[in-house]
Amino acid sequence: MKIAVMGTGGVGGYFGGLLATRKEHQVTFIARGAHLAAINANGLRVESQLDGDFTAPGTATDDPAAAGIQDLILFTVKMYHNAPAIETVRPMVGPDTVILTLQNGIDNGDQLAEALGAGPVMIGSVYMEGRIKEPGVVTQGGPGTAVFGELEPGITPRGENLLNVFQDAGWRVELAENMPGIQWRKFAYIAGSAAVNAATNTGYEEMRSIPETRELIRATIEETLAVGRALGAPIMDGSLDWAMTTMDSFPAQGRASLAKDFQEGNPVELDGLTGTVIRLGKKAGVPTPLNDALYAVLKPWALRIENSRAP
Repeated sequence: MKIAVMGTGGVGGYFGGLLATRKEHQVTFIARGAHLAAINANGLRVESQLDGDFTAPGTATDDPAAAGIQDLILFTVKMYHNAPAIETVRPMVGPDTVILTLQNGIDNGDQLAEALGAGPVMIGSVYMEGRIKEPGVVTQGGPGTAVFGELEPGITPRGENLLNVFQDAGWRVELAENMPGIQWRKFAYIAGSAAVNAATNTGYEEMRSIPETRELIRATIEETLAVGRALGAPIMDGSLDWAMTTMDSFPAQGRASLAKDFQEGNPVELDGLTGTVIRLGKKAGVPTPLNDALYAVLKPWALRIENSRAP
């Protein structure tokens, strides 16, 4: 297959890197600046807790149009880059291209479908910690698993074909019949736990062991699931219990990527997570007071980061 990785950070670098180790695939990493130069010079180095350290072959470019039409595009940019990135991938999309979003958030697939048509789009979720450690090097920690499926519930032949491709490359992956429900489950978990993690400036063990803080997380997750139900999303039974169990299994000293980005002064996905819960809540007529409060607490910090990085 011809495969492009749109956004060669921790997620795209790890999962795209595994695909690149299979000689039958031609993988192009879309990257910028020093990261791009390092990949072209030395390949993409992946430091994985699960698979050991390896160098992924392939080419890298900052010009997706030069890569040509692709069979598969892994769409793994940060959500705040969606608008320009979606337009950038357009030259790589042919009649049989699949675009698989593996991002945080809940409406990335909808954004892709609105711009490029629903036909090429599939949605997925990943469970891992990943970062760009230095130019040309990405890290993978945590479970390192993925689940994917169609925009609407159901199993399709293209999904089954991609499952075989991914498993052959060493992905720890499932093909889901109700991927929208799974995505809402993860979105509620991430939006609630990550926002509280950032606001409390703690590790997960401290945050989840304080009864009052734990209850805030639980209630924030339930608030997000209520928004999904009101919008008619296929929310799965047990989603709240799953979210709390997932939080309890997170490394004790670990932090959500949102919290890490706040601490490191990087652009943050606050609007794609908590901000989206609030926006969708207004659309559905569902109050979101806890998400409103967390957003109000974190927004000044996000704006300071944004202003500090302005040219």
